[in-house]
Amino acid sequence: MSIDNSKENKKWEDLWLKHEIYKSTDKDKRKKRYILVEFPYPSGERLHVGHARSYTCLDAVARKHRMQGENVLFPFGWDAFGLPAENYALKSGIHPRVTTAMNITNSKEQAISWGLSFDWNREINTTDPEYYKWTQWIFVQMFKHGLAYKSEIAVNWCPSCKINLANEEVIDGKCERCGTETERRLQKQWLLRITQYADRLISDLEKVDYREDIKHQQINWIGRKAGALIKFQIAESDHDVEVFTTRPETIYGVTYLAVAPEYAESLPWVQNRSKKEQVFEYVRKVMRMSERSRKQEKEKTGMETGFKALNPVNGEKIPVWVCDYVMTDVGTGAIMGVPAHDERDFKFAHKHNLPIRQVVAGGDVSHEAYEGEGKAMNSELIQGLETGEAAARILGWLEEKGAGKLSYSLHLRDWVFSRQHYWGEPIPMVFCPKCAGQGKSWFTTREAQEKIRNANIEVPNKHKALELTKTLEQRILNLEFTAGMAGWYPVPEEDLPVKLPEVEKYQPTQTGESPLANVISWVETKCPECGGKASRETDTMPNWAGSSWYYLRYCDPHNDKSLADKDKLAYWLPVDWYNGGMEHVTLHLLYSRFWHKFLYDIGAVPTDEPYHKRTSHGVILGPDRRKMSKSKGNVINPDDVVNKYGADTLRMYEMFIGPFEQMVSWSWEGVEGVNRYLKRVRVLAEDTLSSRRKTGSNQAWARINRLIVRIDKDLEEMKFNTAVAAMMEYTNWWMDHKDDMGLDGLEIYIKILAPMAPFLAEETYQRLRETTANQDNLNKNEFTSVHLQSWPKADASVTPEENVTVVVQINGKLRDRVEIPGEKTNDRNYIEKIVLEREKVKVKLPEMYKIIFIPGKIINIVGV
Repeated sequence: MSIDNSKENKKWEDLWLKHEIYKSTDKDKRKKRYILVEFPYPSGERLHVGHARSYTCLDAVARKHRMQGENVLFPFGWDAFGLPAENYALKSGIHPRVTTAMNITNSKEQAISWGLSFDWNREINTTDPEYYKWTQWIFVQMFKHGLAYKSEIAVNWCPSCKINLANEEVIDGKCERCGTETERRLQKQWLLRITQYADRLISDLEKVDYREDIKHQQINWIGRKAGALIKFQIAESDHDVEVFTTRPETIYGVTYLAVAPEYAESLPWVQNRSKKEQVFEYVRKVMRMSERSRKQEKEKTGMETGFKALNPVNGEKIPVWVCDYVMTDVGTGAIMGVPAHDERDFKFAHKHNLPIRQVVAGGDVSHEAYEGEGKAMNSELIQGLETGEAAARILGWLEEKGAGKLSYSLHLRDWVFSRQHYWGEPIPMVFCPKCAGQGKSWFTTREAQEKIRNANIEVPNKHKALELTKTLEQRILNLEFTAGMAGWYPVPEEDLPVKLPEVEKYQPTQTGESPLANVISWVETKCPECGGKASRETDTMPNWAGSSWYYLRYCDPHNDKSLADKDKLAYWLPVDWYNGGMEHVTLHLLYSRFWHKFLYDIGAVPTDEPYHKRTSHGVILGPDRRKMSKSKGNVINPDDVVNKYGADTLRMYEMFIGPFEQMVSWSWEGVEGVNRYLKRVRVLAEDTLSSRRKTGSNQAWARINRLIVRIDKDLEEMKFNTAVAAMMEYTNWWMDHKDDMGLDGLEIYIKILAPMAPFLAEETYQRLRETTANQDNLNKNEFTSVHLQSWPKADASVTPEENVTVVVQINGKLRDRVEIPGEKTNDRNYIEKIVLEREKVKVKLPEMYKIIFIPGKIINIVGV
């Protein structure tokens, strides 16, 4: 049987909202505590049990800290732009503006019904023009600092969603959103130069309290490797092919160069026209393949281009091939083929009858590549040197000759930022064909020249790169001022936001062009520089844009002069504890760290990292231990739990289901168990209230004080399941010792229950106030919420456990149990003396033995 407490819960919801008991105060004298959960995509009708796990557990932490006298910022909002929301609209056949608003309304009702203590005064929505005005402003600043640029690149194309995807959005060759296998195609895209921050994104992980697996995922994704950048000149031309290698000492073993299909266009075809069409027919064939297919294809393919490259160490002419297994997102998009010392090169060389030349001693390269270390052989400049010394020597020689240098390779690539869908922030850029024809752009304007002069940097020729000094004061950026940027201007800041126009046809186009391209009245505009005819950028931002800085806006959500007041940011930042899904570690989390560092560098935020602590919760599987999906019929609707058992049951079960960071399976038996516990608390509380005993027994006082310490510690250490277990254990004792419990103990129990079960705690606390009002003449008509009460402080004199049971094993078999005073649990000598005097132990004690001691748990006597 469940308890229908919906009316009771609604009463408390309304009172909490009316009195704004969760409202945070800016620049308060109290210690601040900024706790954050990832805001959801309103891409479904309602929130799911995965949301509930993160939100209810962190809500318990936020509530506890509020009761401990801290000024807690626990905000919420909606990540409402982007592909998830648009896909939902496409499936429902209703405009995304309508479905998004509807889903937000439904989800907010859910969040309130779950008793989540969000400060709704700070609610944000990324589709609000007053919000995305500042998303656009950040993009404009990135453009003006050389971090946003447009270039033709090979992109991941999802034929189902009909948009381009960043590398981070492709999982095992498939679209991370819909699961369709992606294709590769060349297209002009806006990119953000996240690679300029790669070193800091790695090194600054030392400054934060992230789980180690989160740090490792980010480090591995960035993929920074030390090596050498080596130039191979194309014979009879002034064109070089640069390759990156981690094994420069194998340069004498190079028997071919291989370039990616996307790289082929850059070769000097003017001197080799006869092979061009044949090669590009192959290139087009490979480009139709997905990246996964190219990487997984067992037999690597390629085509010789007819070009010869010169090995810089000996002038040997080696053939240049275009190969499907060379990817532009690894190194430079070109590799040096060393078949004797690379397994993939070895197989390719065998297939195409290319020479295999051993240059590192060890192994039999007639059968397989030798990839280990050893002495250099067949290598004139480094003959006989061990691998490490040989690599250093040859690198020094290459640097001296201007043919190579120490370099680093990144797995991370610049962030493909533009999307060809409707439902996103318009990119605030304008293209002027007249200015483009004259080679003009924002970078030739007086504003740009002034920025550069202020940085004390010489302006080179407009067709060369501008290298801005790598210092925090003068910005980290590497602006390639190429012809491709000619004609581009940001929308003037005073004209922001560029609002997303209303359209009837928002569906993706078959051409890959954004639906906005068809809104002629919106596209056509004036050039901000010359006043001539110009057109707006029709691509939109990805769904990661608004979430890359949303935690800043919570600090000052209604500011119309800046993205947030600097004094408020200085008070609240960094976020003290941020929880979210592991699936966002190399997406949102990495992107937001990048944006934050940029904003720090231009003086917009006061800290160089956004989040001090980052944790993640485990996925909840269905009752059948499979991933929840409608097709499997195993989806759990949290509303069903709330409607049948109440919000407190949902909350405490989500905490009790298992270790917070681990994957767990839903169990209706577990839900029933939590509900029985809450009903038991209600009955026991009524019994104690009826007794009107002001003070409980000493034993009750000792136990409740130990519980304070346990719950405080467990909530802080994310041991939510053991916190609930401890509360249950106490009620088991309470059931057997009803006469020991007084109103003093009940008040403490309800206060430490409040973060986990806020509705029952509030109801019981108000009943307690009614009881004590009659006794102590308090004004029972004033609403004083339990959630604004002080967290109980444990009485240190009674916090140790009265007795602890220590298990005694001899050679791994249970032989005895010994009760030890709580304060003696770590006293090894004391415990060993007692154990060795026990008769059950003496009769089984080996002649020679050693003792393994686990404080408070086990004594294991092992014969030797």
